Amino acid sequence: MQDWQAFIARQPIDDAPIGDCAIADLSHLGLIRVTGEDRSDFLQGQLTNDIRKVDPAHSQLSSYCSPKGRMLASFRIFERDGALYLMLPAERLDAILKRLRMFVLRSRVTLADASDELARVELSGDCAADLLPIEPPGEDNASVTVDGYTVIQVPGDRPRFQVIAEPSAMQALWVEATENGARPASARAWALLDIRAGIPTVYDATVEAFVPQMANLQAVEGVSFTKGCYTGQEVVARMQYLGKLKRRMYRVRVDTDRLPEPGQELFSPHTESGQGTGRVVAAAPSPEGGYEALVVVEIASAERGDIHLGDAEGPVLQFLDLPYAVVTDKSSS
Repeated sequence: MQDWQAFIARQPIDDAPIGDCAIADLSHLGLIRVTGEDRSDFLQGQLTNDIRKVDPAHSQLSSYCSPKGRMLASFRIFERDGALYLMLPAERLDAILKRLRMFVLRSRVTLADASDELARVELSGDCAADLLPIEPPGEDNASVTVDGYTVIQVPGDRPRFQVIAEPSAMQALWVEATENGARPASARAWALLDIRAGIPTVYDATVEAFVPQMANLQAVEGVSFTKGCYTGQEVVARMQYLGKLKRRMYRVRVDTDRLPEPGQELFSPHTESGQGTGRVVAAAPSPEGGYEALVVVEIASAERGDIHLGDAEGPVLQFLDLPYAVVTDKSSS
């Protein structure tokens, strides 16, 4: 993997917002590999989504919660060569790997950090399908593995494909893609595509900040309400069927000179307590200037508007559309 990192360091990677045809290194995302004959049953009792629906042709979003139903991590899960992989921010990998290992007990499961074994990139734009080394899957969240390449089609405002392969094969893909018009883009620029797709990410700064529904995870098919028990399931189910969601995730734009950081507080003059009304989930540079972000905000405050970044005198958030609907009463799903 050192060769891959050295190769990437030589590339003219652009931090500007992603254009019509781009390739981005996803080394900021790590990989946990789960093997063993009990791998699916083990993860079924730990994660929010129905792991039985993951196979070589289907990936899924999911999360790992505390017993209180608060998200410790979020990730995409896919199958490759008989193993299950959890792709998540590298900064969360060690903590999640350690915690999952605590619950293996007698299960025939092996968990390992596979981040140095497989390179990860994303191709995006109308050019992307033609630049792939294999035939694309054909629908969002679908996956295909051929000739050592795993390709996952992910949702977005343009065609998007995540590719996982051994570093030597990925170098060949990168060279061919850039020679045919793909512009190398940074992780910061890539993040804008997930923000526009309304896909939440848990970072160190937002660990246990949100239950899945606050981050709209149910709206992007990252939660199963029929799979049975898992860690935190009682809280998540109670919120779904008996509670009323008071906070949810929105997409916003904000005019500021500094990148809003995950976990940064939001304020509203209409909050009687004077406490924060929400937090930043993720942010990235906007082509229109300033930054676009996902934020979790009190619904009542969002409906009034006038929400500020950082403090009560900070820049005002401009609310933007998400690509899906979010229902917030007890029938939400």
